[in-house]
Amino acid sequence: MSTRAAPGARRRRFPARRASPALTGAQRALLVGGFLINVGTFAVYPYLAVLLRERLGVGMAQVGMILGVATLTQFASAPFTAALAERVGLKRSLSLATALYCLGALAYLGGVREPALMVLGLFVSCGAGALYSPAYRGYLVHAATGEQRPRLVSAGSAAGNLGIAVGPVAGALFLHEPALLFTLSTALYVLLGIGHGFLRAERPAGDASAVEPFRRVLHGLAVVPFTVTVVTHYLYMQFYQYLATFTDGRLATATYGVIMMGYSLGLVVFQPLLASWVGRTRYAVAMVLGFSCMAAGMAAIAGGRPAGVAAGAVVMSLGNAVLFLKNDLEALARSGRSVTVTFGQQRLAVGVGSLLSGVIGGTAYGMFERADLLAGFWLAVAAQCLLLPPLVLAVARRLRRAGRP
Repeated sequence: MSTRAAPGARRRRFPARRASPALTGAQRALLVGGFLINVGTFAVYPYLAVLLRERLGVGMAQVGMILGVATLTQFASAPFTAALAERVGLKRSLSLATALYCLGALAYLGGVREPALMVLGLFVSCGAGALYSPAYRGYLVHAATGEQRPRLVSAGSAAGNLGIAVGPVAGALFLHEPALLFTLSTALYVLLGIGHGFLRAERPAGDASAVEPFRRVLHGLAVVPFTVTVVTHYLYMQFYQYLATFTDGRLATATYGVIMMGYSLGLVVFQPLLASWVGRTRYAVAMVLGFSCMAAGMAAIAGGRPAGVAAGAVVMSLGNAVLFLKNDLEALARSGRSVTVTFGQQRLAVGVGSLLSGVIGGTAYGMFERADLLAGFWLAVAAQCLLLPPLVLAVARRLRRAGRP
């Protein structure tokens, strides 16, 4: 009797394991919202340098300073906006963020006639992004089990990256009619604001004692994932920031655009496919695979030929799909804070890495350019992909042995 009962029990449990990973209706709706938010954002953002220069009549140095300060403000404020979302609720934060996106689009629209409003729209939109991103990710994985997190985090990233791929194409269609572009983006955000209002409110976390004061937004920081995220984006952003300059004169503009779209679509495909494996594997193994792919991609780009640049972008996409996902999962596992605040802390790490890429990477690129050895720049970045991660882990082990956090 006992031998017959055991298989039956297994059969009764099996459907429950298959049913648990299904996305809820609210999660599906939010994934669509995350995709459309990035379509609206990246239909405008890649062309802001051109629009600001035309409307303000200033040089690229001033435009670059405006964009840099706005981006840094967005990333640096993420831990505070995440802590705010933790207090007021994720659904309310998402609704407030979409309202800010709408105000930013209206300011862009007004900037067609009054250039200062375009700068205001940029900062309002960056503030909206700082609030939306941690609340979006937090809502997706709120109350999820450890087994469900890899798939949910990867799905959220895939939806966002698909929007990043589609947005610039949509924006290019209306670039010469900015008033129409900003009118359409305003209408999109109005619809998204209405849609987010129908989201189901998340269940309370049930642990009010976990909410820290704003002055302690970095308390409970997962140090190793935070540091690895800084290194990841310091290296990755050199690909993102300097590839266009490097390929100018080597690749047709359309070819470059297709390659960058392919890179974003690669993230959309690779992350969900690899989510289960990334969730199971050890952090060190994921780092070896991810940074090795980044090194191979940078080395392939060094040749400057279309096939090499395209292959490098594909390999980079694979490596970053692993690293981006594993960094967030490891931060969630090691952090002492809520998932929303943890995502805010990770956004700060992205901002620090991007800042280092601009300061260190830009200086290095200029040095190699003056020496007429730009291929050496990409090989130097490839070498850093192999050397920096072991150094980070070695420092982390030493701090752990010393009894420090």
